[in-house]
Amino acid sequence: MTAPDHLALLGDLIAAARRAGADAADTVLVASQSLEAQCRLGKTEHVERAESADLGLRVFIGRQAAIVSATGVEPRRFAELAEQAVGMARVLPEDPFTGLADTARAPDPDDLDLVDPVEPDAAQLTTRALAAEAAAMAVPGVTNSEGASADWGRMEALIVTSAGFAGRTLRTSHSISATVLAGSGTAMQRDYESHSAVHASDLDTPETVGRLAGERAVRRLNPTRPRTAKLPVLFDPRVAGSLVGHLSGAINGASVARGTTFLKDAMGTRIMPAGIMIHDDPRRRRGLRSRVFDGEGVPTRKLALVEDGVLQTWVLDSRSARQLGLASTGSAVRGTGSPPAPGTSNLFMAAGRLSPAALMADIAEGLYVNEMIGMGVNGLTGDYSRGAAGFMIRNGELAEPVAEITIAGNLRDMFLSITPADDLRFRRGVDAPTLRVDGMTMAGA
Repeated sequence: MTAPDHLALLGDLIAAARRAGADAADTVLVASQSLEAQCRLGKTEHVERAESADLGLRVFIGRQAAIVSATGVEPRRFAELAEQAVGMARVLPEDPFTGLADTARAPDPDDLDLVDPVEPDAAQLTTRALAAEAAAMAVPGVTNSEGASADWGRMEALIVTSAGFAGRTLRTSHSISATVLAGSGTAMQRDYESHSAVHASDLDTPETVGRLAGERAVRRLNPTRPRTAKLPVLFDPRVAGSLVGHLSGAINGASVARGTTFLKDAMGTRIMPAGIMIHDDPRRRRGLRSRVFDGEGVPTRKLALVEDGVLQTWVLDSRSARQLGLASTGSAVRGTGSPPAPGTSNLFMAAGRLSPAALMADIAEGLYVNEMIGMGVNGLTGDYSRGAAGFMIRNGELAEPVAEITIAGNLRDMFLSITPADDLRFRRGVDAPTLRVDGMTMAGA
């Protein structure tokens, strides 16, 4: 079925909801196709193709709202779904902040180049996966493999509202990953590498992905457990984005409205050193999470969350904006079975001026973290404690590998002492360069 047919069918579902008694309604359809090939030790283990279509209907009766969802698009069931939703809404309590987005409108045209017209077949994906694993296994010291995979996907998301908004997003994705082990017996170490892109032409080669996975596993051999100390910590780019993610959680409008974030009173104040810039850019060309409208039909725009170290805005959907007496920032995200909520798209911290080597040059003893374990973060207080692994820094250089340690601090203090390197690359949707945070506690032996 073509996309115009989907939009027309969603319009029919809205009409069914109005006939059933809804004052207003919106509906979401997410349809996807995917193809995956997995291999291990030079043999193809699994090839899978999947297709799905999930439908969600949200109805409003005054300030009462309810959501129903279904798998598949079946027009013969529209009247039933609409009646179920309206019946649920009538018995639910009123929410004074619920409702369709006040600012939903057709977004300005913007070609974000989110569709790769070339669809790989199973043989091509299998070749990519096998090549990635072979490159990893060729690294001296690698002794076993947990496998490699290559994936392709195509996702279509549509939103139609009773206020007249109708929008469609279409994107593709390609990815490669490899995970291998080095060493033997109880001394074995595991590591991985992966890469995802909208277009296959932007994807790292399978050989690059595999080689990096193998080299990382070998570098982790024979880790020590250092003594407990207070020292500077450098976060590798593949984990540095987690700190930016913790910030986005702390300035999420829903958390601010509930008062359950340690930054609830920080708007307009300095939360990071001068020069630090953090942006959310939903209009990035070929971005992994790019979109021209959000989950409520509000046009998106680039947001400066932190500018020169000062917090500029909360991340808001319509409901949290109403609670705070503000306007939506076009940041609603949603699934088919849940209401919209604030969320980010292509979130990143801008690069600094120093190289990673220069960032650690003055450190007599420090820690370089490239793996994080657990989610020990208290959003209310900012207390931070997570398992980690990586390398010691001695006299400005990476030294022996370390494991089974914990790093701890408070996010408010960590943010104020953060320094970015100049090695930002857009690879994950939430990205940061190498980051240095001074004065953290490393709990070891």
